[in-house]
Amino acid sequence: MRTSIRNARRLVVKVGSALVTNNGEGLALEALADWARQIAGLRAEGREVVLVSSGAIAAGMQRLGWNTRPQEMHHLQAAAAVGQMGLAQAYESVFAQNKLHTAQILLTHADLADRTRYLNARSTLVTLLELGVVPIINENDTVVTDEIKFGDNDTLGALVANLIDADALIILTDQQGLYTADPRKDPTATLIGEDRAENTALEAMAGGAGSGISKGGMITKVRAAQRAARSGAHTCIASGREVDALLRVAAGNDIGTLLYATSTPLAARKQWLADHLQLAGSLTLDQGAIDALQSGKSLLPIGVTAVEGDFARGAVVACRGIDGREIARGLINYASNDTRRIARKPSAEIESTLGFFEEPELIHRDNLVRMG
Repeated sequence: MRTSIRNARRLVVKVGSALVTNNGEGLALEALADWARQIAGLRAEGREVVLVSSGAIAAGMQRLGWNTRPQEMHHLQAAAAVGQMGLAQAYESVFAQNKLHTAQILLTHADLADRTRYLNARSTLVTLLELGVVPIINENDTVVTDEIKFGDNDTLGALVANLIDADALIILTDQQGLYTADPRKDPTATLIGEDRAENTALEAMAGGAGSGISKGGMITKVRAAQRAARSGAHTCIASGREVDALLRVAAGNDIGTLLYATSTPLAARKQWLADHLQLAGSLTLDQGAIDALQSGKSLLPIGVTAVEGDFARGAVVACRGIDGREIARGLINYASNDTRRIARKPSAEIESTLGFFEEPELIHRDNLVRMG
């Protein structure tokens, strides 16, 4: 399966805070220069590369003399604002030395949750790639809040891979790859060379959170690989401290952990639905409705037993079983108050109940994607 990476023409490369900032000591300028050199090599092969870089908050902490990552949102935002200046300047400088232009893209989840902004972001990124520019993406930490944040840049990397239909996601970290257990605690742990991204057993192997500088850990990388696999992108997790790690991964060498996609890529509209991290509300379904969705049918109001949340028509909502497990999600045709009124009723009674009629389905199958 390593040939899947070797043949990839459009790549998303994600580098973590520990690598970018020398574990919080300051921007690792030599490492940034080396990644720029390697990306220039990939560009010379005719490949398109998007770089997702952590490090703004960590760089800001260093500039401000903070040794511990703050908890208060306004302090995190301030650190990001200070650090982003130095981070962008450093990347512009090292890529210019390799005769490559860069572009800074700062995103929040709201940018990708809104369909118009999602398409605008995609159009901008694809155009930049066509122009030979290397887009450098980070979460817009200066304005983000808990309600709209991606949570970590591994997730952001996967969402970008889906956004631009990338062939592969390469996550460079301070670990060799994914082990069968945490190698820092279990000396018998062994490196996993390859596995299916959809293998749910991988999450149990992924261990806990990362360092005090980084936000995520191996678990977020495994989940990112699972998310990227929805659009057919393969993911490789490898140590960014290995010599020519990026070039070796892209060449299909046996380095790190390859989590390959096996499922059929989702259509773009359904991928957008699947990528929503925050949902407007949820519907609890009876078994008949669950069976209907799993066989590819639309959701009718008669199959809904409960409605949670306050949402408008056209919002993205979750469809759950009685146990709370998410079965599917989609764009709903009726607002929350109206949905509550027509729940458990046949479609023929929608107009007499509400005084108007939009659609016979709560969620049409074309606007619905199954989860899991």
